[in-house]
Amino acid sequence: MAGQVAVARAYIDALVSHDGDSVPFAADAVRYEMGVKTGRSGKHLRRSLSRGPQYRVILGVRDLQTRVDGDVVRTVYLLDAGLFGRRLTTVKIVEDFAIPADDLRIHRIDAKIGRPRR
Repeated sequence: MAGQVAVARAYIDALVSHDGDSVPFAADAVRYEMGVKTGRSGKHLRRSLSRGPQYRVILGVRDLQTRVDGDVVRTVYLLDAGLFGRRLTTVKIVEDFAIPADDLRIHRIDAKIGRPRR
């Protein structure tokens, strides 16, 4: 269970550090955001975290909560986004990570993003 949480945390940390190489993805990993496929492989997800413009506005993550149910790690957190170090908005993120306990790599991410707030 702790290993699964650590893997999910590596992804969340990479949102801020922009270091996708530090995240253990399965080769065929996928990511869905609000039901739309936004990641098509582990390689694509690593590259997006490292260089994707959609992640460059992320300034920080806080109030992280995790829960493990079998092979799924549910995370709930607040994500601060902005420009030039200035926070412009905060959104609530709920992500479910499929991380088998016997594999400890991310196979699937399902993300739901709340309404932005200032």
